[in-house]
Amino acid sequence: MAVVVPYKDQQEGKKKQISQMFNSISGKYDLLNRVLSLGIDKSWRRAAIREVSKEKPQLILDVATGTADLAIAAMKATPKKVIGVDISDQMLEIGRKKITKLGLDEKIELLSGDSEQLQFPDNNFDAVIVSFGVRNFENLEKGLSEINRVLKPGGKLVVLEFSKPEKFPFKQIYQFYFRFILPIVGRLVSKDGAAYTYLPESVNSFPYGKAFTDIMVKLGYQRVQCNELTFGVSSLYVGYK
Repeated sequence: MAVVVPYKDQQEGKKKQISQMFNSISGKYDLLNRVLSLGIDKSWRRAAIREVSKEKPQLILDVATGTADLAIAAMKATPKKVIGVDISDQMLEIGRKKITKLGLDEKIELLSGDSEQLQFPDNNFDAVIVSFGVRNFENLEKGLSEINRVLKPGGKLVVLEFSKPEKFPFKQIYQFYFRFILPIVGRLVSKDGAAYTYLPESVNSFPYGKAFTDIMVKLGYQRVQCNELTFGVSSLYVGYK
């Protein structure tokens, strides 16, 4: 997989650039999610939580939690605790404000953390969830291996990530929207043009579908499956330790 970074004129590695990018757009991130996905991102998260809920997990880790949308949605699974980690302090700050406003401080804890060096012991979580975050890992296999390490035996990983529609005419409509409309709207609203140029570039380079499930199997995940959402605009991946 080619390494795609937001700021091509900078020398820093992907991890530092991703942190910088999300700190830059944090104030507009939730608004842009709703606008650019036409609100469909909410239904994608609901699908992810329905999948997680099947195992009735008590302790859930939300990797690349961002502003905590998925961590908050995970309350529908009635866990005792959700811990979210992210490398962007500004995104976490917004997430904490949302959690406090909803009165969920006792249920959800957000921590600064690196997906490739998770600060938790082995065999710790009943479930791990990731929403549009694995695409941003600097080292995809290392991040997925770390997730596997902190999952309890039999624990479940649920990943929600962008993919690419392959059928006419949705493929053509999607490509036009992602290449031309999304970067313009993202630039106007967030004032960071690189962030929303990075998005389609990172999706194009990401090993979606079978390529991603093959990586999961290679790393030891069991009962791996992929379910397309909204004609393949995004995909829901499931695997067990």
